[in-house]
Amino acid sequence: MQNFENFLLNHLPISKSIHPHYEKALQRMLLAGGKRFRPALLLGVVEAYNPLLLEGAYHAAYAIELLHTYSLIHDDLPAMDNSPLRRGEPTLHVVFDEVTAILAGDALNTYSFEVLSNAPFSDYTRVELIRELAANGGLNGMVLGQAIDCYFENKPLCIEDVKILHTNKTAKLIAASLKMGAIIVGREKLGEKLYDFGIKLGLLFQIQDDILDVTQSSDEAGKLTNNDEAKNSFVTLLGLCEAQSQADELAQIVTQELESFDEKLKNELSPLLIHYINRHKDSV
Repeated sequence: MQNFENFLLNHLPISKSIHPHYEKALQRMLLAGGKRFRPALLLGVVEAYNPLLLEGAYHAAYAIELLHTYSLIHDDLPAMDNSPLRRGEPTLHVVFDEVTAILAGDALNTYSFEVLSNAPFSDYTRVELIRELAANGGLNGMVLGQAIDCYFENKPLCIEDVKILHTNKTAKLIAASLKMGAIIVGREKLGEKLYDFGIKLGLLFQIQDDILDVTQSSDEAGKLTNNDEAKNSFVTLLGLCEAQSQADELAQIVTQELESFDEKLKNELSPLLIHYINRHKDSV
């Protein structure tokens, strides 16, 4: 992933203007690091089937990271989670102001599609990638999940509705990352299988995040923890023990599906995913 990190650093959003800190705000949360989990999934699929396309795939991976970063900036806003910390750094509305944070998030959102539109693929591939990112990051994906999450604060949902919430808010962008990798290498049928796998992986990721929220300090997590009491988190609704049990069950399903992939794909994704599949087990 170091090559991708270098690519990101060499392609930070640039906006020269009379504004004293707009460009800094655009770059700040990207420079703060992060797991780069979604780009790694896309690049893992491309590496498995056509490493010659990796250089072009960095553009698509970067587009996903841009969209994901925008979602974090907005998620931390006072109108939403009102979080002071993200990726171990003060959030944008704390460093600058709320207006700057909103606009920086807006800019990274739209810039993600500009990056994709200029990526070195065929017109067909570019359109498919843009469609996939928009469909999963937009009105019937991540944004829908966030809308449900915010509206139902202090209004407990049933567990099936919580899964719908987090399928949209978290899982769909993870699933899209895998599918976009398959689109780049021309394996769209495999992309559907990877998308279904990614939904399960994304739900596991969210359950683990909910567990880590109550078992890690803010310093350990790099973001505000123990702040989900009003939210429809898996731990809030199920309790820690049952959430742990559901994470274990879903981790087993995800592991079995990972083992069913062909050797090339399994060899690329396993080193990345084994850590994430089991990360909740070290937290309690």
